[in-house]
Amino acid sequence: MFQGSMVALVTPMREDGPVDYEALQRLVDFHVDNNTNAIISVGTTGESATLDPDEHCQVIERTIQFVNGRIPVIAGTGANSTAEAIYFTRRAHEMGADACLLVTPYYNKPTQEGLYQHFKAIAEAVPINQILYNVPGRTACDMLTPVVNRLAEIENIIGIKDASADITRADELVQACSDRMSVIVSGEDGNALEHMRRGGKGVISVTANVAPKQMSEMCSAALSGDFGTAGELNDALADLHKALFFESNPIPVKWAVQQLGLIGGHIRLPLTPLSSQYHDQVRAAMVKAGVL
Repeated sequence: MFQGSMVALVTPMREDGPVDYEALQRLVDFHVDNNTNAIISVGTTGESATLDPDEHCQVIERTIQFVNGRIPVIAGTGANSTAEAIYFTRRAHEMGADACLLVTPYYNKPTQEGLYQHFKAIAEAVPINQILYNVPGRTACDMLTPVVNRLAEIENIIGIKDASADITRADELVQACSDRMSVIVSGEDGNALEHMRRGGKGVISVTANVAPKQMSEMCSAALSGDFGTAGELNDALADLHKALFFESNPIPVKWAVQQLGLIGGHIRLPLTPLSSQYHDQVRAAMVKAGVL
């Protein structure tokens, strides 16, 4: 159910601050029309850190309504407070999300045992399918494979998004957990193809915000074993994978989606709009990828 190109959807905002729900509906339809395999609502790319709790839940709820069962919706419900993560996960379950994506706790730097107990508590509290998310470059917390292997024993922990930037981690996770986890995916667009070559099932993608059709085709080819075609498609996307991280995510990707005419350019402080020095490079990468 959860594989292929799954977009970590940006959250569109109006110039005066509120979430732009008309633009959100356009984005949902854009992804359904371009064969995105699933939508992640209010993940970290969706600026979860700057949405208040009511907004966080409302964006998930409206996304589910706009999708209307056409593709799966995975709700971002992670937090560095276990109680808060349980609250968001329970709300997402009540609203009808197909699964939840839970980032490792950030800033407080729990031990490996603390990570196990954190995710175990959430899984036991809410009977929804849950996908772990490890992104040590943003959280200062790296969840190691032995802990993931222990968590794989819990029935509703069905997978992990690995954004450790260590491609050998894919080998470890597939070898240790693939008999119990159906969703082992990359969280790095740049290594998604190699991750699938090593047994991964797809990518939770920033690039798919801008090039959904191309990312879907690349993942589909890789998952069918046609790595020649997948490689050619990925080569066209390679510059875009890099360009969307010239500044902190989601700064470049929101600017790129704005160039497609789908959203306005607003982003919440402390993030600021993409620096003008990068505009031409991001636009050139979009042209190479075939989206402009």
